[in-house]
Amino acid sequence: MPSSETPALLPTPSPATPRYQQIKAFILSRVASGEWGVEDRVPSEHELVKLTGVSRVTVNRALRELADAGLLVRVQGVGTFVAGAKPQSNLLELRDIAEEIAERGGTHAAEVLSLGRLRADAAMAAAFGLPERAEIFQARLVHREDGVAVQFEERLVNPVIAPRFLEQDFSRITPYRYLTSCAPPERVEHVVEATRAVPEIAAALGIPPDEPCLLVHRRTWSWRVVATRAFLTHPGTRYRLGGALD
Repeated sequence: MPSSETPALLPTPSPATPRYQQIKAFILSRVASGEWGVEDRVPSEHELVKLTGVSRVTVNRALRELADAGLLVRVQGVGTFVAGAKPQSNLLELRDIAEEIAERGGTHAAEVLSLGRLRADAAMAAAFGLPERAEIFQARLVHREDGVAVQFEERLVNPVIAPRFLEQDFSRITPYRYLTSCAPPERVEHVVEATRAVPEIAAALGIPPDEPCLLVHRRTWSWRVVATRAFLTHPGTRYRLGGALD
């Protein structure tokens, strides 16, 4: 059972992150790390108030929303416990592009183009099951194999699942590897389509604007909430589905 004797720090707050979301992130990070296991009791509302310094109303909202999502189980008069995860049987195989490249004998390198926060518009909020204007983390990278650009990655992340996402150096560890270490996927959906890259992405990949591309839309769930959305653009002349270079 988790201890509540040592004060715990919430993720560094930002003006766009409500305090109840920070409490949810604090709890989920402990669960994802294995510090609090399935059926462990989490600290009480009173203990969480002392640990985090937020109001009891805020703590209650965080616990209530996590329980409504099926992540916690609240037993009247007993306490709140970590619910068991329910992995899906139809989980699609996910691969780290750095590992794929290494398996082919190539050298992977990543260039981080941007890393920051944005506010969810209506479509994004619906995809994540969050309110409009909720804070979302965003990373945009170019992945190269032996110096040749093979993927443009735009990654959107639910801050509740990975509150320290923006602190990572994604030129050294891929977003995929980091996210699976703190929020293993339980469910995956993806759509693949042929497209042409917008000028900004074409320039980042070093391809002409009329070159056909393969675009993978991917959404993953962890702890029964939407964790990430990824938009992966591959130049059609350099990449095939399955990870092989032409």
